Amino acid sequence: MITNPTAGFMTPEEIFDVAFIAFDSAIAKGGRTARGTGRSSVPLRRAQRLQGRVLVGAGLVLLPWLGYLAGALPAGGATAWVGLDALEAAALLTAGSRVLRADDRLRAPAAAAAMLLAADACVDLVTSADGPELPVAIAMAVIAELPLAVLCAALAVRPPRRHGR
Repeated sequence: MITNPTAGFMTPEEIFDVAFIAFDSAIAKGGRTARGTGRSSVPLRRAQRLQGRVLVGAGLVLLPWLGYLAGALPAGGATAWVGLDALEAAALLTAGSRVLRADDRLRAPAAAAAMLLAADACVDLVTSADGPELPVAIAMAVIAELPLAVLCAALAVRPPRRHGR
């Protein structure tokens, strides 16, 4: 039984901390190492820093998008789309922060983000009208949603690091 339905989600303060860490040049360039429970004590590689920054950046970009969707869509559609995009943002921010911390517990949020992004792209394409909505849906799928889904899927299947072996 789950006693806390928000367990595992990031608080606003943690989101700010992740954004600060992701884009702070001294930390991001390996000036500090990831430490703590479930994390390695090795400096982040350049690819890991970039992957973490991309995921955190995408999650942060979705936050104002949620407000736009809530105001622009009819009530029934807004609830569904805002809910889906909020889950995407939470998964991206969690996976990105765990990449930046070299935390091996990144697989579940990365897999969730990959699935949510792929579903979002498919539903966008299927539900878009034939007018200007279809090219926008295709562009969003090709430029943002599917590449992010592939990155998240790759992170989700990456084998865990072996510490001290």
